[in-house]
Amino acid sequence: MYPPETLKKLTKLEKEIFALRLAQHLPEATYALQQLYGRRPDFDDWMQRFIGQLATAYAQRPADLRLLDLQHTHQPDWFQRPEAIGYICYVDKFAGNLKGVAEKIPYLKELGVTYLHLMPLLQPRPRPNDGGYAVQDYGRVDERLGTMTDLAELGRALRQNGISLCTDIVCNHTAEEHEWAMKAKAGDPTYQEYYFLFPDRTLPDQYGRTLRHIFPETAPGNFTHHPEIPVNGQPGAWVWTTFNNYQWDLNYGNPAVFGEMLNIILNLANQGIEVFRMDAVAFMWKQMGTNCENLPEAHAILQAFRALTQIACPGIIFKAEAIVSPQDVVPYFGTGRMAGQECELAYHNSLMVLLWSMLAEKDVVLATHSLEKMPITPPNVAWVNYVRCHDDIGWAITDENATAVGLNGFSHRSFLGEFYAGKYPTSWSRGAEFQVNPETMDRRISGAGASLAGLEAAVANNDSHQIDLAIKRFLLIHSVIFMSGGIPLLYMGDEIGLMNDYSYVEDPLRANDNRWMHRPQMDWETAAQRHDPSTIAGRLFAGMQKLVASRHERHELHAEAATAAIWTHNDKLFGLLRHSPRGRLLLLGNFSDHPQTIMGQRMTELQFGGSIRDVLTGREMVGRNNITLEPYESMWIVGF
Repeated sequence: MYPPETLKKLTKLEKEIFALRLAQHLPEATYALQQLYGRRPDFDDWMQRFIGQLATAYAQRPADLRLLDLQHTHQPDWFQRPEAIGYICYVDKFAGNLKGVAEKIPYLKELGVTYLHLMPLLQPRPRPNDGGYAVQDYGRVDERLGTMTDLAELGRALRQNGISLCTDIVCNHTAEEHEWAMKAKAGDPTYQEYYFLFPDRTLPDQYGRTLRHIFPETAPGNFTHHPEIPVNGQPGAWVWTTFNNYQWDLNYGNPAVFGEMLNIILNLANQGIEVFRMDAVAFMWKQMGTNCENLPEAHAILQAFRALTQIACPGIIFKAEAIVSPQDVVPYFGTGRMAGQECELAYHNSLMVLLWSMLAEKDVVLATHSLEKMPITPPNVAWVNYVRCHDDIGWAITDENATAVGLNGFSHRSFLGEFYAGKYPTSWSRGAEFQVNPETMDRRISGAGASLAGLEAAVANNDSHQIDLAIKRFLLIHSVIFMSGGIPLLYMGDEIGLMNDYSYVEDPLRANDNRWMHRPQMDWETAAQRHDPSTIAGRLFAGMQKLVASRHERHELHAEAATAAIWTHNDKLFGLLRHSPRGRLLLLGNFSDHPQTIMGQRMTELQFGGSIRDVLTGREMVGRNNITLEPYESMWIVGF
């Protein structure tokens, strides 16, 4: 089924391993690909091509990565274990270049990191390039950061220190300067089929009736006019550009595009990438009359990528970047026949939004209800839990969930936007509105986590009490992500309280994108204070280390164990219960600035009425007695 010469240099055992993996995973791959290309008369030919790509990548896979494949295959829950701690950063802002990142491995190990996500590092177009998400060449590292050799060496150094390397695959679009796009611009019909090019506005207008605008302020619309590009021999083309006019959406209806992206993934896997953040996956398939988001074919693309890569490099996993509604995000783990066979990881965007909602509202009712309604996930996957990332925060709170707890969805989302932009009278936040849609008044928020939590305002006012509260708020929401089911992901600088960086306005190419305020340079002078408990950096770093150490101790926090939001019967106290044969662990979090109590009767009902202990402090208590938490305090409670 594959060219014999591709594997001829391998040993008999290596060939048999490939054949076994092919037999195991090809049925799932074929099932997924048939949903995409099964009606094509050349479907079997394309399957042979894809298998040939796998054989080539398998034959070229370095020996140490083959060993990694065996390790991960025999320990398939490696990313679900309580020891898994993530960290995300831009290479240049963290350490200058890839070699600089290698020099910072001791810092990452001190923090307890086992999973390092480096933001887009492949060669982008010249700025503007959406922070690296407009890739010009998938075969080269950004020349400012290093080379593919540097990337492979960094991956090796990280693995030797127990850290898995993650980076982004921008799989929905390329830069308009990419080689494929340049050939399409020149009128090459083969490469014009890699994208969506239309000779006039007829079809774009029909599609546009049901599409939303992702960047309504800076890039309204979904199509860009190129009068110089010939289509069908006629001048002028409209190109599908969901995000920015320089990012051309790929046409996965063409199996050649699937094959190209498969090769890109395989080549990067052979450089030592273990986790692939699959960017903008919700948009990968287009269908007239829909919003072209979360379509079944988009899931089939991911399922096919996953099944095929398990044949050549089963040590890798996928992370879905699908910032969509709760009901839409869980399917990216796979459903039905393909349950647990799509992406192993997905961002828990809903939890992130609800954390900030609880802080602003000082009320946990909406969060508890919303998390109760989350669909069940397969047992072999994990959430990526985070309080901030490089992107803006969109207030993804559904009208249905808001109405169920007596709120108006539109009004609550508006309140959150005003609160975190610092416009609400009682706000302590220092964020900024991003991409306000004048038609819907939808708005998102930019801002560093510490600034959103009140630290920036408190420091500016030299208010020690407010500084204390801001630190407690920030550690509280991190306590939740460390205790919830999945991998906690720290955003670079949050561990030392880095705040908004307003210098981005001095850069003309970034001044109109305020997301750069929460993408600062790593402040290594401040990081040097991390062992000084009298400093903000020291207090936060010690708090993060405590969460890491506490998490490592608790086998109840394996991602396979169920996570359930529970009612504490106090609207200021949030509760999460981890319950499985591995044990039971209860999180309590006070989301108000006043002491709050959970009644002993409720603790007894939750089966924590006897002798209990707070894992975070070691404090022993009797559960049937009332338990009081100080402002923004959290507890991880176990029985003994």
